[in-house]
Amino acid sequence: MKIGQYILALDQGTTSSRAILFNSYGQIVSEGQKEFPQIYPQPGYVEHNPVQILESQLFAIREAINQAEISVEEIAAIGITNQRETTVAWDAKTGIPICNAIVWQCRRTAELCEELKAEGWEPYIREKTGLIIDAYFAGTKMKWILDHVPEARILAAEGRLRFGTVDSWLIYSLTEGERFVTDVTNACRTMLFDIHTLQWDQKLLERLGIPKSALPEVVESSGVIGMCHSSVLGREIPIAGIAGDQHAALFGQCCFEKGMTKNTYGTGCFVLMNTGETPVESKNGLLTTIGWSIGGKVTYALEGSAFNAGSAINWLRDGLHLIQKPADADRMAESVEDNGGVYFVPAFTGLGAPYWDMYARGSILGLTRGATDAHLARAVLESIAFESWDLFHAMEEDAGVTIPQLRVDGGASRSRFLMQLQSTLLGCPVCRPACLETTALGAAMLAGLATGVWDSMEELSAIWKPQTTYTPGDPSGNSLLLSKWHRAVARCRQWEESEM
Repeated sequence: MKIGQYILALDQGTTSSRAILFNSYGQIVSEGQKEFPQIYPQPGYVEHNPVQILESQLFAIREAINQAEISVEEIAAIGITNQRETTVAWDAKTGIPICNAIVWQCRRTAELCEELKAEGWEPYIREKTGLIIDAYFAGTKMKWILDHVPEARILAAEGRLRFGTVDSWLIYSLTEGERFVTDVTNACRTMLFDIHTLQWDQKLLERLGIPKSALPEVVESSGVIGMCHSSVLGREIPIAGIAGDQHAALFGQCCFEKGMTKNTYGTGCFVLMNTGETPVESKNGLLTTIGWSIGGKVTYALEGSAFNAGSAINWLRDGLHLIQKPADADRMAESVEDNGGVYFVPAFTGLGAPYWDMYARGSILGLTRGATDAHLARAVLESIAFESWDLFHAMEEDAGVTIPQLRVDGGASRSRFLMQLQSTLLGCPVCRPACLETTALGAAMLAGLATGVWDSMEELSAIWKPQTTYTPGDPSGNSLLLSKWHRAVARCRQWEESEM
């Protein structure tokens, strides 16, 4: 370990961009953050302005540096972690985006996904990419841009079109166009990448009409891939770590051994299990993904994603104005003995694993005149625990193991009510670390490994320390709660398709 060395982690998320400076003990020195607008052109569509993403990230970087009482010369490297699947398209000559980014939550390519299913592509895509066919992933978003943004076809013909997930867009911008890359964890979320050969799949590129020249070079998650231009911080700094947000969180939680599992309670809910050097094919609606790649060695993972978790709590605040801050939901939930028969399904943008229903929509069921705002707040928190149980249960069945412990992070993991319920439902300890910024920490760790701030993963494991551990309570009510949850889920499925 190099004492006195710092890592700058860029955590580019769905609603804000953040920058966190870590020291060599994995402690936060300073941080900056800036939110940026969400764009909803029509129902089911979600977009971001790529320039606003970049500007907000630059603002966060400078805020973090200004707060820190260190010299820029002490920053050993930059690590980047990002919202996955969100797709940016730009002109290689000008560096200017040709349209808004299509966000991972966007459902505009659902019809194209149905076409691919009808053509029989599901087995091939599952075998090669580890994914299922869904509008969630970046490949169909690229196809949509080619079909609906006239400039895209023109640039593609001239070899000037660039498609990238947010990591690629940031790196391209920070290096002033010198580096056009992505790492294996982001590449494997495009539905275009063979997770076995670690190459773009030519058959899938041909079916979707995506030119290979428009796609970035794929690199490992840890390693110096370029230099952040001196115009950003006054000197060049190596960019040495890249990982999609959930992969970075798995790494930041130090889930380095096979079977170790984490859940991030962010905008969505994401459970990942380290499956070692062998990819595990899911029989229960989960995804086979790459955890990270370091030194020529690939670590695979199983993943289950629920699209809406923390966003449901935000809906209580911003949509219904029932709460002013997330902690209010905890207080309201604990003010009633139970949910009063009220169940909430947070399918605002469809259902992810294990259901994969693009046409499901959010629902509130079981309302009576006795239902109150407190019952609804409790139902929203319970729904996050229920959908996590679905993912956890599917993961145990696929991997053939009983998970002994769940490591948690993300904003909603601060909820005492939610974490206690989660432990009781799962029947295992739920451990929340002292540093909840595990996504940014994971990016920092990957960058620090590549630049000698840390010498080994064993050294990194010593950084992870639990702060709070929740142990299971009385499980006698679990069966009824989960039974009614699954009944509620069944009733909201295929909601949009029923009107087509």
